[in-house]
Amino acid sequence: MPEKLPFDIAEVVRRIRVAVKPFPKAAMFDLADRGYTTAFQQLVACIISIRTLDEVMLPVAIRLFERAPTPAEMARLSVDEIDALIHDCAFHYGKAGQIREIAERLVAEHGGELACDEALMLSFRGVGPKCTNLVMGVACGEPRIGVDIHVHRVTNRWGYVAAPTPEATMAQLQQTLPKRYWIEINRLLVPFGKHVCTGRLPRCSTCPVLAYCRQVGVEKHR
Repeated sequence: MPEKLPFDIAEVVRRIRVAVKPFPKAAMFDLADRGYTTAFQQLVACIISIRTLDEVMLPVAIRLFERAPTPAEMARLSVDEIDALIHDCAFHYGKAGQIREIAERLVAEHGGELACDEALMLSFRGVGPKCTNLVMGVACGEPRIGVDIHVHRVTNRWGYVAAPTPEATMAQLQQTLPKRYWIEINRLLVPFGKHVCTGRLPRCSTCPVLAYCRQVGVEKHR
């Protein structure tokens, strides 16, 4: 293996910005670009996205928000009605109940709006740090790192962090990644991880950041 260059996160990010332009956007960022920018919409979209491909999540979320874009309108739907709208995503019935529960609570306790309140989001059943950080970043503009499987895999493969879980990766990135990239890293590494630095047989031969990547754990590649 050729000797690697010292890791330069600014140059790596610059190259990946160019590399991902031909690919579909990460779904939550795509939703925001389409005008679905409220914290409630972003949180619901993230819930829908769990164990669900972006190309499924995006039209499902849009269909749901065309019917019920606010907590008040969502709370007026039954669990079965929400389920019918999100039926294409994984674990749809459980998610329908979770979404309605959040909407009802926001109407009853928070004036029908979801504020940019990390503690409140984490208090909802089934909402963890990944979705909370994505909402805080995408909807609220606060520097947060949303670590999904792509961010976890790619940054560990680079050798930029060495962490066994996405939660541990998030903690390490908070120590090493400059804050100016905290929101953008998810926007970039979701399409990069899906189309270039794939889980199996990554496309190392055409990767724009191969010179910097330590290829940790890569045994076979294209």
